[in-house]
Amino acid sequence: MKSVIQATPAARRFTRGTRWWVLWRRALSGETRDYTRGPIRRSVFLLAVPMVLEMTMEAIFAITDIFWVARLGADAVTAVGLTEAFITLLYAVAIGLSMGTTAMIARRVGEQDYAAASVVAAQTLWMGALVALVVGALGIFLAPDILALMGASPSVIETGSGYTSWLLGGGGTIGFIFLINAIFRGAGDASIAMRALLLANSINIVLDPLLIYGVGPFPEMGVAGAAVATTIGRGVGVAYQLYALFGHGGKLHLHWSGLGLDPGVLKRLLKVSLGGMSQFLIGTSSWIFIVRIVASYGSDAVAGYTIAIRIFSVTFLPAWGLSNAAATLVGQNLGANRPQRAERSVWRCTWYNTVFLTAVAILCVTLAEPMLRLFTDEPEVIRYGAQSLFWISLGYPMYAVGMVLVQAFNGAGDTRTPTWVNLICFWMLQIPLAWTLANQFGLGPRGVFMAIAISETMMALMVLWLFRRGRWKMTVV
Repeated sequence: MKSVIQATPAARRFTRGTRWWVLWRRALSGETRDYTRGPIRRSVFLLAVPMVLEMTMEAIFAITDIFWVARLGADAVTAVGLTEAFITLLYAVAIGLSMGTTAMIARRVGEQDYAAASVVAAQTLWMGALVALVVGALGIFLAPDILALMGASPSVIETGSGYTSWLLGGGGTIGFIFLINAIFRGAGDASIAMRALLLANSINIVLDPLLIYGVGPFPEMGVAGAAVATTIGRGVGVAYQLYALFGHGGKLHLHWSGLGLDPGVLKRLLKVSLGGMSQFLIGTSSWIFIVRIVASYGSDAVAGYTIAIRIFSVTFLPAWGLSNAAATLVGQNLGANRPQRAERSVWRCTWYNTVFLTAVAILCVTLAEPMLRLFTDEPEVIRYGAQSLFWISLGYPMYAVGMVLVQAFNGAGDTRTPTWVNLICFWMLQIPLAWTLANQFGLGPRGVFMAIAISETMMALMVLWLFRRGRWKMTVV
């Protein structure tokens, strides 16, 4: 009788549902596990769930700020957009360094050498401290000049220089939160990284409206309040990360006595990270040129593009989380001398990412204006934002493939190959094509958005061809 009940469709659905619920709980629990053994689909799921949620938390930072700032007008939104365009240089450095960190720690964990992984983690903290000092100095002394360099009008500079100063001045929290989370991702402790950003986000969500509009005892800081809230939230998140890293959960346990500089390890880490930094500096500097081209068409165009980019971030960062799972699986499996398992893991992540971003593209194309109206009611801003959502969304399926394969190279420690691909597709294709379509063909900002979709698609095709050659499997870190 028992076997008959289990064979019914309802019983099978109940069994599958129970199994998926157990996997969700395991993925979020933070328990230690070996990702170099067992079913690949389960390993991808257990690692990807907290990484996707982590990146979703990062996206919510951007959406929360722009949601409240948008009510201050186009100049405030433009200040945020131009500052974010510049601060992507910091993201490039932080993400590039985090690539080297994840690749080296994942490889050491795959080799079961946790002592060596802890040494890498310590050198990462030193690099984070240096980034904090440099970026903080820029924010404190050069905020108005940075906005002027980005093409801001005098009214935008007056409105937004406080935001730029606070965000860059506290930029060390951005660097640390990326780098320490890279340590956890490399070790397979993605749930700790997720919880750090959940805590940071919760604080930012509460403080944003209080500091922007001066609710209750809080001062009314305008757009600068968004930067203060973000910095406080990230700062608390970093404190939690350090608490976890110094012996309160996870595979790696640092001690104050183990924080000394190790020149040999630091040199190897910088060598691997240099390709990652170059890779993202190329991509983000390209974005700065793109924003500069759009800025020549006025604040409404920049505001529309800025809001659209924030909407994209809600989808791109979760997809990036799945790509990070591929990087960790590649690094750990290569460390365990299982290159074929590493490759199969990448194809599995690629399939999941393609399905997800294709579905998102359909939503962005069909619901562009309703989504934009959540942030603004200015017709011209909505028009430019809708153009951006439509054209860039057309390339989503190919973006899905490209981002996973790029991260697979990075997880293997081969950061040079994606760097060359970025150089060709962004500097040699995207920027000239965007300028030509916008100005020579008279398409304006729409031509810029079309150029983005074309160049990203070309990048995906190039990296697909290179990945199938298989040389990444022989990378040594």
